Amino acid sequence: MTHSHPNLLGEPPVTLLPANPEADAELAAGNPAAEVAARHPTVSAAWAALAEEALNRPERVLRDTVEGYAYARTGYHRGLDALRRNGWKGFGPVPWSHEPNRGFLRCVTELAKAAEAIGEYAEQERCTQLLRDCDPSLAP
Repeated sequence: MTHSHPNLLGEPPVTLLPANPEADAELAAGNPAAEVAARHPTVSAAWAALAEEALNRPERVLRDTVEGYAYARTGYHRGLDALRRNGWKGFGPVPWSHEPNRGFLRCVTELAKAAEAIGEYAEQERCTQLLRDCDPSLAP
């Protein structure tokens, strides 16, 4: 006989980051990500766009990979700061379905890619695990 016991401590709450309408509008309008990041340095979506640009350059060279890594790490740390300000305790759901969470999650994804590309496999695995923990639909 199997017994199901509820978690008496409860599940961690979902963390939903606030939107930044000004930065979001600038990015949506096609403003250069570097300009948006300079005007809104706490917005992970701008750093994610910079990382994606660097890591998706045709005929990417090592410098591009390192640049993408740095952009992704900056956005990752700015995102961690925002998550903590919004009640996140280092664990719990950060769903992709909530648009303002996507900048942070994109940074984690790009950081994992760049870490793998430079052979920093422990970092790549930590990022992949963080993605799984935040939103299981995001990582293999």
